Amino acid sequence: MDGKIALIEAGGTKFIVGVGDATRQIHARTRIDTTRPDETIPAAVDWLRAQGGEYVAVGIASFGPLDLDRASPTWGHITRTTKPHWSDADIARPFARAFGCPVMIDTDVNGAALAEWKWGAGQGMNSALYLTVGTGIGGGAVVGGRLIRGLSHPEMGHIRMPRHPADAGFAGHCPFHGDCLEGLAAGPSILARWGASLSDLPDDHIGHQVIAWYLAQAAQTFQAILEPARIILGGGVMATPGLLDRVRLEAATAAAGYFAGNVAEILVAPALGENTGLLGALALTEGPG
Repeated sequence: MDGKIALIEAGGTKFIVGVGDATRQIHARTRIDTTRPDETIPAAVDWLRAQGGEYVAVGIASFGPLDLDRASPTWGHITRTTKPHWSDADIARPFARAFGCPVMIDTDVNGAALAEWKWGAGQGMNSALYLTVGTGIGGGAVVGGRLIRGLSHPEMGHIRMPRHPADAGFAGHCPFHGDCLEGLAAGPSILARWGASLSDLPDDHIGHQVIAWYLAQAAQTFQAILEPARIILGGGVMATPGLLDRVRLEAATAAAGYFAGNVAEILVAPALGENTGLLGALALTEGPG
């Protein structure tokens, strides 16, 4: 696809808006605070217009949940979210109207999964699953070159979890499901229990073991369902020193030698760094998926 491509990483805290091309070069980028849809989206459109305004495609990797059914009257809308003002917000069509070119939208984690499979830690594999562990938890999976979708996109952060014995008294932090994976292992749940982020807790704090155990249980679940060649663990919580190694150890114990592959090779860090979000948006414009 020749020409400029508008890229939007739409997060609950900030929009990262960029201009790229098919060579995966990011030529310009900016940050816009996520306030209200009638403020943030027009600001993104205005910035993109200021960069020249002639685009061959727009890629949007967004927080969700999203309506991804192109036959639906609410395609490209955020559906039910805890983010104030954003339930039922139309993300996609304002960009289509502004630039008159195709708009591809999917979840931020689906975009990241596709980008990491194409160009990053999952490159060359027949399958890859990307799980982000941060303010929330979400996941996307690529199998045979295509993103997995059903009635909508996956919500991997909301799988039900067994409880770590040292954590049985915590009710969970998800406003919808309480003690789902997100309610037990995302950043706000860590802060709610222990009053600090995981990276700020002492190395011998039980929180490190508890969070690693939950993430390992999740990895085992995803292995049992998909047997992905790579499970790529990203997000702010995963930046905690030593956490990935702890998850690998717990996952190996939980799997008991049952699943294919070496857990140290299957559970890996992302390879695309700070560009994962924008490259995720770019990957959506290229397909497959």
